[in-house]
Amino acid sequence: MYRTLFSRDAVNSLRRMPAKIDVLALDPRASNNNVKKLVGRPGFRLRVGEWRVIYDLDDALRILAVERIAPRGGAYD
Repeated sequence: MYRTLFSRDAVNSLRRMPAKIDVLALDPRASNNNVKKLVGRPGFRLRVGEWRVIYDLDDALRILAVERIAPRGGAYD
């Protein structure tokens, strides 16, 4: 299991979305979690309905760093 770290922006947005982060931390690359690798930049995205969770992984330290949680349209800015 990965330890989860949240950016300040992600913590503020987390209050407005369903909690799926704990499931993501068990297997951050699982395709059944609606996870895709980002194109043109490092990291991954998790789709939760109309919300997107943008995160990066540190496999050596087993850390899942949530960078941003935002509605679909503004998540990639």
